[in-house]
Amino acid sequence: METYYKAINWNAIEDVIDKSTWEKLTEQFWLDTRIPLSNDLDDWRKLTAEEKDLVGKVFGGLTLLDTLQSETGVQALRNDIRTPHEEAVYNNIQFMESVHAKSYSSIFSTLNTKSEIEDIFGWTNSNEYLQRKAKIINEIYETGTPLEKKVASVFLETFLFYSGFFTPLYYLGNNKLANVAEIIKLIIRDESVHGTYIGYKFQLGFNELSEEEQDKLRDWMYDLLYQLYENEEGYTRSLYDAVGWTEEVLTFLRYNANKALMNLGQDPLFPDSADDVNPIIMNGISTGTSNHDFFSQVGNGYLLGEVEAMQDDDYLYGL
Repeated sequence: METYYKAINWNAIEDVIDKSTWEKLTEQFWLDTRIPLSNDLDDWRKLTAEEKDLVGKVFGGLTLLDTLQSETGVQALRNDIRTPHEEAVYNNIQFMESVHAKSYSSIFSTLNTKSEIEDIFGWTNSNEYLQRKAKIINEIYETGTPLEKKVASVFLETFLFYSGFFTPLYYLGNNKLANVAEIIKLIIRDESVHGTYIGYKFQLGFNELSEEEQDKLRDWMYDLLYQLYENEEGYTRSLYDAVGWTEEVLTFLRYNANKALMNLGQDPLFPDSADDVNPIIMNGISTGTSNHDFFSQVGNGYLLGEVEAMQDDDYLYGL
């Protein structure tokens, strides 16, 4: 009989990166409900009104981007899968993007009042910079080529999130909001895998192009990054000028833009390196998770993995 539908066979792996990525993502599974966010309330009450406003807005922005990625982004990548195992990895990525988006709401419900939460989402859904970057990325998801969609996804996960990640990492380095930062570190750990995996899949397709096609796509890629960075610079200034962190955040953004390009197998664009980033922020990324006692409530098998900084050779991912 003619085969109508094929069963996925995990004993016949076509690309070992699919299997290793699946294992990595499932090993580091987590849920926001297991992080004791209420322990940060004392720190929260001591923040200034400007700082509280900043925290709410950066998490509102991150919620928007994770919503875009979970509802549209991963689905856009599915139409160009090379193996059935790649689709299984995307299923995991899509679910975790939803976990990320929900995690910010858990933070809001712990730290903010109902009216404050409504104000945050009102600001998020009308902010010109947020809406512009969502429009740029989503239009590529809807009309771009398979390789362009992967570029947009990597730029979103490895670059655009980091203007928001700076805030909780900064507070962590100053011994504040440790549990909020724990969630962000878990999200960063996930996004590191997502970005390198999708970048790897991009490189497979990019290497099959002619030299002329590669040059054309590379020009498009750098033009897109310039466009996104210009918008992100405006977004960053609107958020951080009030607390005086703008230039440090922009350095962090440029560093991560270079990491996104490395994920895609391309040369860095900006001169900024890890040495230029505030060491408090880099330390926040590289330290392991706190491994709270509450994990014992679900048995010794439920342990958080380590949150580690991505090394430069990680962005080559098997190529």
